[in-house]
Amino acid sequence: MSLLPPLPALHATHAGIWVADPEGQVRSVGRGEAMKLAAETPHLILNAPLVGGRLGTGELSGLDLLELFAFIHPARFAVPTVKGMARAVGIDLPADDEAAVLALKAIAEALVARTKEPDWAEREGAWTVNLALSRNGWTWSPILTAQLQTPGEMERSLFTRLPEWDEHAEASQPRTVRVDEVESLQRLDRFLGTGAEAREGQRKMAAEIAPVFDPRPRAGQPNVLLANAGTGIGKTLAYLAPATVWAEKSGGTVWVSTYTKALQRQLDAEGPRIEPDPAARKQRIVVRKGRENYLCLLNLEDAMQGGFSGRAAVLAQLVARWAAYSKDGDMVGGDMPGWLPSLFRRAGATALTDRRGECVYAGCAHYRKCFIERAEKAGREADLVIANHALVLIGAARGRPDAPSRIVFDEGHHLFDAADSTFSAALTGREAIDLRRWVIGPEGKHRGRRRGLAARLMDLASYDEEGSQAIADIVEAAGKLNSEGWLARIGEGDPWGPFEKLFAAVRDMTYARAKAQDAGYGLETEMVEPDGPLVEAASAALEALEALAKPMAKLSQRLEAVLEDAPDWLDSPARARVEGAINSLGWRRDEISGWMAMLGRVGGPADPDFVDWLAIYRVEGREYDLGLHRHWLDPTRPLAKAVIEPSHSVVVTSATLKGAEDWDEADQRTGAVHLDAPVRHFEAKSPFDYAGQTQVLVVNDLGRDNIPALAGAYARLIEAAGGGTLGLFTAIKRLRAVHARIADRLARAGLPLHAQHVDPIDTGTLIDMFRDDPKASLLGTDALRDGVDVPGDSLRLVVMERVPWPRPTVLHGARRLAGGGSGYDDKVVRAKLAQAYGRLVRREGDGGFFVLLSAASPSRLMTAFPEGVSVDRVPLEEAVARIADRTAFRVASERSKEGVGDDA
Repeated sequence: MSLLPPLPALHATHAGIWVADPEGQVRSVGRGEAMKLAAETPHLILNAPLVGGRLGTGELSGLDLLELFAFIHPARFAVPTVKGMARAVGIDLPADDEAAVLALKAIAEALVARTKEPDWAEREGAWTVNLALSRNGWTWSPILTAQLQTPGEMERSLFTRLPEWDEHAEASQPRTVRVDEVESLQRLDRFLGTGAEAREGQRKMAAEIAPVFDPRPRAGQPNVLLANAGTGIGKTLAYLAPATVWAEKSGGTVWVSTYTKALQRQLDAEGPRIEPDPAARKQRIVVRKGRENYLCLLNLEDAMQGGFSGRAAVLAQLVARWAAYSKDGDMVGGDMPGWLPSLFRRAGATALTDRRGECVYAGCAHYRKCFIERAEKAGREADLVIANHALVLIGAARGRPDAPSRIVFDEGHHLFDAADSTFSAALTGREAIDLRRWVIGPEGKHRGRRRGLAARLMDLASYDEEGSQAIADIVEAAGKLNSEGWLARIGEGDPWGPFEKLFAAVRDMTYARAKAQDAGYGLETEMVEPDGPLVEAASAALEALEALAKPMAKLSQRLEAVLEDAPDWLDSPARARVEGAINSLGWRRDEISGWMAMLGRVGGPADPDFVDWLAIYRVEGREYDLGLHRHWLDPTRPLAKAVIEPSHSVVVTSATLKGAEDWDEADQRTGAVHLDAPVRHFEAKSPFDYAGQTQVLVVNDLGRDNIPALAGAYARLIEAAGGGTLGLFTAIKRLRAVHARIADRLARAGLPLHAQHVDPIDTGTLIDMFRDDPKASLLGTDALRDGVDVPGDSLRLVVMERVPWPRPTVLHGARRLAGGGSGYDDKVVRAKLAQAYGRLVRREGDGGFFVLLSAASPSRLMTAFPEGVSVDRVPLEEAVARIADRTAFRVASERSKEGVGDDA
């Protein structure tokens, strides 16, 4: 017997639109009819924003199966396609689109039926959350209300159910120990288990890393190893083996730092090898990210109590449902499905995290249950902390006492970019107004619960007259920062205050000197010989910043004095609040110091260590921010000084760390050249037969900037490969143009096409959808160049639409000049080509084609590919034929392995 009322269903792809009436009769319809039907009666759909985009309407309301899945199975992931959801609920996969629309009904039935099963693990809290959702008009609530049994007693609230973290004494210093080669290899053998294939490169790397954990010879001279570990040698376990031995013997913590969230997840998945027992594993291995990644319980409570309305209120309740079952409260890359916030067009998602440093620490009612605090405290006791480059570098740059001393930087080829971001300064309108809100609190239409600096420290400051006066002075000085509507006032020629006048002068000078960029995406110009109005405005803004910095320094002193004097009211929670406020003030003062240094440079002599410029940011010609920027010419100098030098042990590893000829490039890009200590190098070649498994084709008959021809080439190549294609673009505009021309054509051939910057889905989920279907293809930009790990048949063709030359920005121009001109460009391009090519072979048996659609590709760049790989310049027709032949061979080979003859 069905638990669902008779419901219609709607399924839309680039190939067409299908509806099923309540009785299950399926027919194909046009967009107009589909929109009319959906407006009249709620239909079962899957991913409303995506379906709405296919219908050509911005908003589409209905019974979204993804929302139902997030309610029934919070903190679980399912690929957000009909096949992915069918697999998640255990029903047969639909064979075609007509079957897919009927599968929507079967998926809904299976999910609702789960509520009746006695072993439903996520039952607790469902009735209460559904009650709240019904008050917010959630379309699934009436159906669930009819099925959910009223609990015999009041259900515990989320805030009651979450466990509290325990306070521990400060961790002691690690013991002085050594890890010898034998211990490292024995640990590696244990990780691999009996019968595992011995990989020579992996064993050599594990042995080579072991002495990195020896005691350093003297302060400022860490043990450093740069390891170029080719894909397939198993570098993850190679460095985890000696790292875990050292952690156990010393009682210390090793931090493993990554650049992408995908690798963080991959490292976390290795946990059972390190510690089979789940409870012990939770203590020994901790994933850490920046505060902005975690759910803020105080923000969630505010949202659930009326701070959010409409669709955002529905999101808040589903997030609360997730939070009760989440492993760690990580909203970005953790166990929250990446597609959940995108269903609500991210309405309110960012407001549920701590993005502005407004945390009240122990003043929060949920402090002892806070996900962020739990992760930080767990990290102090763990053997391994899996973090990211940004968190590690920012912690070191701010001089945090818990900055790591033993670090493994995986994806080390990104260290330069991470350092470039960390050790830079940007005084833009958005950054300045963010500081204003941090001090004053939300204003105007953004008021909500006030949590400005004065509100956060009101009770603490009441005990100290000087501290209270400092807060008042800070609030007064912050009032001179730009406020709501600043960009419109600047555009109208009516700026208020010193900062809006500064930004107006930046805008005028940028428009006067910058060369217009295509598609209206932005303008920039060097900050050289600034005009009079900019110099005058910078001086006034600098004076206003000094007026803000002085009372902030005074407040920090008064708070430190409170800690020193330890008055009677300073209990443990209050101490934590004061320490948190000191920390927040410290990094805000660092930010202001960077701004002051930049403004002090306007009109003065150039500093050869830095690159300064002005920029206006636009989307499709519409301005959304502008300001001044300062970057280190060589960001590895502060990286070496602030991060590597104070450490004891540092391993930097990557499959593309070393240059084609020597280690000079790796030494320069990691900061090794700036160290007094000697740096060791290690290299293990990939075991894969790249020459036998891959081919590189440069298509030599495609005109530049011919979008119809480019789209046709992509379509023919994807069709020849039967899907399984990763298409990489150097410009979003061209990606969108190609997608618009070929998506329908490919869909009619049964080849789904997903696209970054087109589909309203986060990048991580798009990759999951691509990986899940061997016939699917994915188009994207730089984020996909080396952030995609898709082993097996789902990725067998990589196509780049042109040579990825660096954008001619002011910053790149300065580094190019310092780095040897065109030779610097070539290094950058070869690295990008190598990273993109590296997507093809991730495991034994992978293979395929790398196609570059650029006739003008210089031969000197082809050294980016592994030695022995053939690089052939061919017409498009030949490229298509070769790929089709390889695809036919692959299909026949697979059928042979399965024992299926050609006559079957």
